[in-house]
Amino acid sequence: MTISHAESAVAPTAVDAALRGFFAERRAEAEHLGQDLTDTIAELEDYVLGGGKRIRPLVAWLGWIGAGGDPAGPVAPAVLRACAGFELLHVSGLIHDDIIDASLTRRGRPAAHVTFAERHRSRRYSGDPAAYGTGAAILIGDVALVWADYMIRTSGLPADVQAGLGQVWSAVRSEVLYGQLLDLNNQASEAEDVESALRVNRYKTASYTVQRPLQFGAVLAGANADLVAAYRAFGADIGMAFQLRDDLLGVFGDPEVTGKPSGDDLREGKRTVLLATALRRADEHDPGAAAFLREKVGTDLSQDELARVRGVLLDVGAVRDIEQQIEVLTDHALAVLEASGTAVAAKEQLAELAIRATQRAR
Repeated sequence: MTISHAESAVAPTAVDAALRGFFAERRAEAEHLGQDLTDTIAELEDYVLGGGKRIRPLVAWLGWIGAGGDPAGPVAPAVLRACAGFELLHVSGLIHDDIIDASLTRRGRPAAHVTFAERHRSRRYSGDPAAYGTGAAILIGDVALVWADYMIRTSGLPADVQAGLGQVWSAVRSEVLYGQLLDLNNQASEAEDVESALRVNRYKTASYTVQRPLQFGAVLAGANADLVAAYRAFGADIGMAFQLRDDLLGVFGDPEVTGKPSGDDLREGKRTVLLATALRRADEHDPGAAAFLREKVGTDLSQDELARVRGVLLDVGAVRDIEQQIEVLTDHALAVLEASGTAVAAKEQLAELAIRATQRAR
């Protein structure tokens, strides 16, 4: 069967429709538990549907199409619902990540723990608003993780397909948590080596952003080992390039576009590949700049200090190095994809998505 580009495409709105249907089911279940819980679920729904690019569900869907899945076939709605589960996994990670990093905003709006703290204040609850906000956000992030599982289990996929998904789904959930733990440890220990930062990227971003969603789609379609291997190679490279772009945006991005204050990664002391590269280069060529970075990263940088840090990152060649890595990773990934047995329409869309993801401004 030849599948056209239009037939294989699935818009983010289709993923949103699947998510809305799922939340409608969950609201009906929670109504007897009281208005507070109903309102909390509504906050989660608003958080999920209020932003995001739906990259992970779309990658999983294209992985299925690329491995021979029929978007016009009877199983397609079940596949779409299962793929949409990746968005709930993603949201769970974002909510918890913002708590860990003490980030105040996400997607141009208050982070979940900030929203719940404000609810505490506005309703004049007893106790500490910040503690309530953190506790509520942790729990609602856990709910999103549990519901990601439930969305897949209730997708309507055949039992044998469901069974085949178990290994890859367990792997992606574990890996994103491994990455978060590695990130936390790197930040606390002030790790400076590039390899430690790359290890975080492999687990925290590359795995669950591209590599595992593609594998998920491949399992759904019963793909052969060669295609799965190609997906893994493509996904690893694009996932790493995606995070490297994110590192640059965290320092140089426009807050009006990214939805987060520029420089927050530096203020939080995040041990990114960009920072590790800058420290290595500065140690070799400009010890004064290296000392300045170590003094200022992880502090409440003023705008002038942030501008100086940015200047150092540029002057020591770290930004140029990261841009080159993004280019090399993207080119290699596209070559692997082109040589693979991925169905043509999905191959074209995965290539387009890869370019957008690694050249994006948000």
